[in-house]
Amino acid sequence: MRVGIFGDIHGNAYAFEQAISDMKAQRLDQMVCLGDAIQGGPQPSECVALLRELACPIVLGNADDFMLTLKDDGSDGPIDQRTLDIREWQMEQLSPPDREFIQNFQPTVNLDLGGEQLLCFHGSPASYNGVLLPTSTNEEFEEKLGGYPQMFFTGGHTHVQQIRRIKQKVFINPGSVGFAYSHMQDMENFRADPWAEYAILTFNHGQFSIEFRRIPYEAAKVREIILKSGAPHAENSARRFESL
Repeated sequence: MRVGIFGDIHGNAYAFEQAISDMKAQRLDQMVCLGDAIQGGPQPSECVALLRELACPIVLGNADDFMLTLKDDGSDGPIDQRTLDIREWQMEQLSPPDREFIQNFQPTVNLDLGGEQLLCFHGSPASYNGVLLPTSTNEEFEEKLGGYPQMFFTGGHTHVQQIRRIKQKVFINPGSVGFAYSHMQDMENFRADPWAEYAILTFNHGQFSIEFRRIPYEAAKVREIILKSGAPHAENSARRFESL
């Protein structure tokens, strides 16, 4: 069983197309999306169309829910006007069927690997805002994952590719398709990485392997798409995809 795991597309259909092309070449048996598929980027309706074509299970991310409901837990501080302006524009790009499609995203998805189970979520199984980072302690992982019987877990949210083993449990974060970036940078000069990230979990007769993939794309193309999109604050958003 080979499962392509991806998420955090954030409305970047151009990057998503590069990831899909690579996934289709990998002889996968299943794909799953970990959420935050639409919000923030210049191509919300295009991302919905691509997800429809894949017809794979999709987890509800915090940004997906924010798009539909304006729900926010305040953990990242107050919502700024830029975020609200972009959300309003994105909602105008989505048709009623598009919005209904997003409403059908699930809090969690459980996949049968043929002998083991893979529990898929956005932040943690209990909350799409849960944070599991490489710097999180094993105790923090056990607190969020320990009450579940599955052996394999996968979540996104932090845009960081990582793997963590906690006793017999294995956690995988595939990174971000549309908005990969290093956390170790000056936020005043923030730049995204010009590649689409995802992971492949292979499970076969008790043996497993995990492969992290990074598919390069042209950052200049993303900037062009943003600037031509008509989205508010386009120049500010495009700047994030300039070279470091």
